[in-house]
Amino acid sequence: MLAIFEKKTVSLDLYRPLRNYISFNYSEREAQNLEDDLQTIKQYRSEIERVPADSLPARRDLLQNYYKALCAIESRFPISPDKDHVNSVYFTWYDTFKVKQKAVQQNIHLEKAAVLFNLGAVHSQMGLSLDRSAVEGRRQASHSFIAAAGVFAYLRDNVAMKASMGTSTTVDMSVECAGMLERLMLAQAQECVFENTIAKGSTPGVCAKISRQVGIYYEEALAALNVAPLLYHFDKGWLAHVQLKAALFYAEACYRYGMELHEKEEIAEEIARLKSGISALAEAKKSSSKGAAQQLLDAINKLEANLNQNLARAVKENDRVYLMRVPQASSLPPLPAFAMVKPMPMNDVLDASKEKMFASLVPDNSAKALSRYTEMVDDVIRTQAERLQQGSELARVKLREMDLPDSILALEGNVTLPMALKEDVEAVQICGGPAGLEAELQQLNDLKRVNQELLVQTEELLQKEATEDAQFRSQFGTRWTRPQSSTLTKNLQDRLNRFAGNLKQAAESDARIERSVRDHAALMSILDHRPIESALPTLARPIMSLDANEDAIAGALKQSLRQLEGLGAQRAGLEDMLKEMKRKDDILPKLMTSTGSHEDLFRKEIAKYDHICEEISKNLEAQEQLLLQIQAQNQDFASIFNLEDYKASRERTYKQIEVAISKYQEIKENINEGLKFYVTLQDAITNVKQQGSDFVMTRNMQCREMMDDVQRQISGLSFQENKGSNGYNYPSAAQSHQVPRSNPQPPADPTNIPNAVRPPTPTYQPPHQPAMPSYNQNPPPYGPPRQQPTPPYNLQASGPPYPPPQHQQQPPLNHEYGQPAYPGWRGPYYNAPPQQPAPLQQQGSMPRSPYTVPSPYHPPPHQSGYYRQ
Repeated sequence: MLAIFEKKTVSLDLYRPLRNYISFNYSEREAQNLEDDLQTIKQYRSEIERVPADSLPARRDLLQNYYKALCAIESRFPISPDKDHVNSVYFTWYDTFKVKQKAVQQNIHLEKAAVLFNLGAVHSQMGLSLDRSAVEGRRQASHSFIAAAGVFAYLRDNVAMKASMGTSTTVDMSVECAGMLERLMLAQAQECVFENTIAKGSTPGVCAKISRQVGIYYEEALAALNVAPLLYHFDKGWLAHVQLKAALFYAEACYRYGMELHEKEEIAEEIARLKSGISALAEAKKSSSKGAAQQLLDAINKLEANLNQNLARAVKENDRVYLMRVPQASSLPPLPAFAMVKPMPMNDVLDASKEKMFASLVPDNSAKALSRYTEMVDDVIRTQAERLQQGSELARVKLREMDLPDSILALEGNVTLPMALKEDVEAVQICGGPAGLEAELQQLNDLKRVNQELLVQTEELLQKEATEDAQFRSQFGTRWTRPQSSTLTKNLQDRLNRFAGNLKQAAESDARIERSVRDHAALMSILDHRPIESALPTLARPIMSLDANEDAIAGALKQSLRQLEGLGAQRAGLEDMLKEMKRKDDILPKLMTSTGSHEDLFRKEIAKYDHICEEISKNLEAQEQLLLQIQAQNQDFASIFNLEDYKASRERTYKQIEVAISKYQEIKENINEGLKFYVTLQDAITNVKQQGSDFVMTRNMQCREMMDDVQRQISGLSFQENKGSNGYNYPSAAQSHQVPRSNPQPPADPTNIPNAVRPPTPTYQPPHQPAMPSYNQNPPPYGPPRQQPTPPYNLQASGPPYPPPQHQQQPPLNHEYGQPAYPGWRGPYYNAPPQQPAPLQQQGSMPRSPYTVPSPYHPPPHQSGYYRQ
């Protein structure tokens, strides 16, 4: 961490000039009475000049006491070049970062600012001196850095501006430098809190928020260091340290937040966050590694290794399990942050109102008089600010009533949409607009075709096996003892029929959407205008004009509007002048030296604001006359350019755009629902197809073994010794799930066949395959057609366009092929652990597959990547 060194000064005798001033303006007796206070000031200044040799807490107390003493001096001793003031005192202070630069002023605010700077520096040194290896040490260090931040904030807000008004100044006491040091101290205080949070074992989410706030504080300090007047004023080591710390704690927040995302299984965002943190560290190391402490570089390298380790783990899991699309880092929301520290308020610590030093020199009514004058100035400022605000609001209301300057802009072709409507149109155009709906409808058709083809392939697969079984049963008669295929595949056939019904309903919804797109194409075509303002009507010039003075009328109205705009800018400048005058209005020296009535002084000083008040009155009067002139000119303009018809046409166009947006959003929502439906249905059909393939392979293996058995029986061979153990006892469809585990034959239920088992294709080929129905043209009528089609315009009101989940009674999950029917198919196919092959003693005579059967269907190459995800 960083600590700040104190500013250096030169020897200065305050005792003699102050005593002379008291003796000259008051009396020698008064000077003698205040001898102790003068000696205290002399001692304070002498100790400030010396190199600090005492403890840091003692140095802190000295600086605080001296600052309050300076406040007492300020209100009683006017120090300036004026001959009637204390004019022999020159305060000299050197820049702490550029020791060759110095400021020399006859201004007590320079002395006060330097003392505050040193007080903040001492607090930073106290924080750095503490042992941060323990919890208590980190807590105390954080408290010291918070105090340092409070001192620099107080310097920035109260003293720095006054100390920089002279010709001789230094950058380290500027408002910008004080603000930068405040951010730096807050960053180090929050860093101590973060270290304690890690030590307590807080959750990754909490640690991420605290770490991110550390990075934000360092980033704010770095931003101040990279602009004037601080640019090139600090050593490169400072810049490197702050930049590396900003990157380190941003990456730390990404690392901790990634741990929380991993626990929530949000792998895609975790990958993006980790990559962002690694990129920030790499960039910081590349630009700021020179001049940085080795300890800091080691911490960065360690964190970078942890980030890479977690990134590799997350990428591996995403590639194998989650398959999520990783978003771009720029599309992610900002990391959450939580500030645990804030600058310590210094008003009470540095309050000099109770300071007894030189109390007898100035009566208390001087402070009361100053407060009363301040109230008078505030009242003037408040009254004039309200008049200015009312004038601006009146101008806005009058112009809105006259539809200005919109009508002038429309005449020039600079028409605009209301902001809310424009944002809606931009959102539609970003999504592709109405012209992009055709491509999305094509996606619907492609997905529907893919599902229909998968359905046909699955039914053909089961039908082929059933045909072969029927031919063998006809050929061998009673010797063919295994159950019929239709008994075992009833569940699969039922599910396929339900899928076919869902596809038929979805096709009807697709047709309604397509009709809606065609029917409303003309309405929505307005949204394809780029820019959308080109679709708005324009204010046209009159076709015929008797005196051809429309240009003169429009020009006069434009000129009046420019004058009104100039009056508004003038009001803003007058308000700024009032505030600036109040900021610089300091009558305390005059109060301290005034010998007359305070009321006379107040009237004289408050008169400084009269000329600004007069300018405000003139401005408001000129605006009132100008608004009357604009109103008359606008009436002539509206009658010549037929402004009412233009407004009506514009409002109709706005309404058309709103209706088109509403219809587009309705169609877009229905299309997205359809795409989601088809993608999910494709997974379900693929699941059933896989079960059917496993079933067919099992039946083919049983077929070959039974054919061998039947052939041996026909040849007269004896198999009595095998009948007790190898007989074929095929279960019924209702009992197939009760096959004992000791049965050496493979089960008939395809859901019990491991996916790894892929026996060779049966060698027997039936002589004839009956033609199966195809869904390439029209789906078969799986259900009775509707008597009355749903109206195409009320998709939302009449319910969702795609079939909802069917609440039918489903067979139990442990029944053969008992996956729940669509759309509630999230069963063992997704959630069950992968099945393990049965032990060799349970596999019987089932051979292991010498190869993997390829998928019988490949999507056509023209499909988009959406379907291949």
